[in-house]
Amino acid sequence: MTKIKNIYEFSAETISGELVSLEKFRGKLILIVNTASSCTLTRQYKALQSLYEKYKNKDFVILGFPCNQFGRQEPAENRKIKQFCDLRFNITFPLFAKIDVNGKNAHPLYLFLNNTLPGFIIGKRILWNFTKFLVDKNGTPIKRYGPIAKAKTVEKDIIKLL
Repeated sequence: MTKIKNIYEFSAETISGELVSLEKFRGKLILIVNTASSCTLTRQYKALQSLYEKYKNKDFVILGFPCNQFGRQEPAENRKIKQFCDLRFNITFPLFAKIDVNGKNAHPLYLFLNNTLPGFIIGKRILWNFTKFLVDKNGTPIKRYGPIAKAKTVEKDIIKLL
């Protein structure tokens, strides 16, 4: 079995239903975030959008992956999630279809992220919504941030890598 080396080996379905290879984001600094619309942390969408706007022209992208595994805080279907993000936060960074990030049905990308950068509290599992993974321009996950990590904390690392 060949060991997976980077995120470019994965594909994911966009929120509108198109299958996209993460190869599309080769050469960009990437922040991958599992999101939810009915969480006390949902306001992070605003800060994430600001980060994206500030650095998108410098080879930076955020990839949002809605997930309903934590307190059932993302129960809506993809169309409604997209509508919520558009109307409430004017999200322009790529959003993907709702996925599982833990367990037997976890998306392969998240299995890779969790194995590469396990969490401090419960190991190779996501603890809650808005866990973030920073991926370098070679597709290698380099840093994991907990759900409450502020955009300013992440931004310091983004600046160093751009």
